[in-house]
Amino acid sequence: MAEADLYGPIKAFLESQGYRVKGEIGACDVVAVRGDEAPVVVELKERLSLALVLQAVDRLSVSESVYLAFRIGKGHSASWRSRRKQITSLLRRLGLGLLTVSARNRVVPVLDPAPYRPRENQGRRDRLLKEFAERVGDPEEGGSASRKRLTAYRQDALRCARELSDGGVLKLSVIRERAEVQRAGPILRDNHYGWFDRVKTGHYELTPKGQRDLAEWSDALGVL
Repeated sequence: MAEADLYGPIKAFLESQGYRVKGEIGACDVVAVRGDEAPVVVELKERLSLALVLQAVDRLSVSESVYLAFRIGKGHSASWRSRRKQITSLLRRLGLGLLTVSARNRVVPVLDPAPYRPRENQGRRDRLLKEFAERVGDPEEGGSASRKRLTAYRQDALRCARELSDGGVLKLSVIRERAEVQRAGPILRDNHYGWFDRVKTGHYELTPKGQRDLAEWSDALGVL
C-alpha cells in the first residue's frame, strides 16, 4: 500500500475539522488551512521511521503544527505496537503531533503538537548528583555496555568486603570504621550482592561468593 493511500483518509479527517486541504504543497505532503490559523502540515509514511521523524522536524520551520501520519495494524509499524509510550514521549519533546491510520482508514489523533516544557524531577537530579559525588574516581567509560556497573554503592560494598577478605569475623562497628563506610550497616544487612553472612547479631563474615567477586573486582579495589 503506497503512502499516497494515506492521503484520502487524512484529507477527509482534516476536512471534517473545518480545514481546506491540499497535497504536495512545496516540500510538504499535506497542508491544511483553517481561517487565520497557522497551517497544519502532515507528513505521510506507510511505516514509522526515523526518516519520517526527521522529515517532520524539518517542517517545523514552516509551521508550529506538524503531524506525522502512518499506517497501524497487522503488518504495519511494529515499533509503534511495542514502543508506543516511548514514541509519543519523543514526539511530545520534539513538539510534533501524531495521526494514525488503521487498515480500514480510520484516523485517530494520538497526539497534538505543542511546545515541550519538561517537568523537573528534583529527586532524580539529587540522586544523579549524589552518585556523582560519592563515586570514587571515574571507573566507567561513558557509553560502555558494562555487565556490572561500579557504582558508589558497589564501591562501598567492596570496601566492606575487603575488610573481611582474610576469612575472619568482624563486628559491624569495626568494619564501618576500617572501611570508612558510614552506610556499612545497611549494606551488610541488605546483602544485595550475596557477599556477606551474619554470623550473629552485629557480626559478619565474607561468603564464598564474596571472595570470588572480590577477586573479580581487584582492579577496582586499587583505587578505593
